[in-house]
Amino acid sequence: MADDTPRKDTGAPPPRWILKAMTRAHIFLHRLTGGRYFNTLSGDEVCFVEMKGAKSGRTLTFPLMYVPYHDGVVLVASQGGAPKNPVWYANLVKNPDIEVSHRGHRVKLRARLATPEERPEIWPVCDEHYAPFADYRARTDRVIPIFVCEPRE
Repeated sequence: MADDTPRKDTGAPPPRWILKAMTRAHIFLHRLTGGRYFNTLSGDEVCFVEMKGAKSGRTLTFPLMYVPYHDGVVLVASQGGAPKNPVWYANLVKNPDIEVSHRGHRVKLRARLATPEERPEIWPVCDEHYAPFADYRARTDRVIPIFVCEPRE
């Protein structure tokens, strides 16, 4: 479904420690291969998002599902349908200037939360690029944040 209506049960999200370990391994292997490999997750495209940490101020990198949208990308703070937002959510809220890398192409973008009016148009695009987003929405009662990331001027 393409709406924000909370639904129940399509399984439980993975434990946070598994997500964290998978994220670190994915980034390490991508860097180890000079970016030639690990550009997908189960056949779906991944981008690497560099952002400034909300608390630490350090530059952090997260592999996230690649959802092209207009001249930028959309980032979905689903965390597999977990009851809480992913840690990177707070980073983008506090520090919206990011750099996104996808298959060797790097672009500087500014993230903003999608408005309630935009969300119905954006969800089908997200689902087209990564079908499990629909399951994640069904798993949680929270409204999953969507960031629209547009070129910086």
